[in-house]
Amino acid sequence: MYGAIWRLLPGPVWLKIIESLILVAAVVYCLFFFVYPWVSTLLPEPGSTVGE
Repeated sequence: MYGAIWRLLPGPVWLKIIESLILVAAVVYCLFFFVYPWVSTLLPEPGSTVGE
């Protein structure tokens, strides 16, 4: 999988490294701002036991 992505990226090795870092940053951004908040709406709210 990663080898196929590496071969699909255009340019020399230094450019492929920069492009792969940008791709990783884009995936992390999408996870934090779209996927994780959506998943948190599906989970039940934990009951608070502070003060009991």
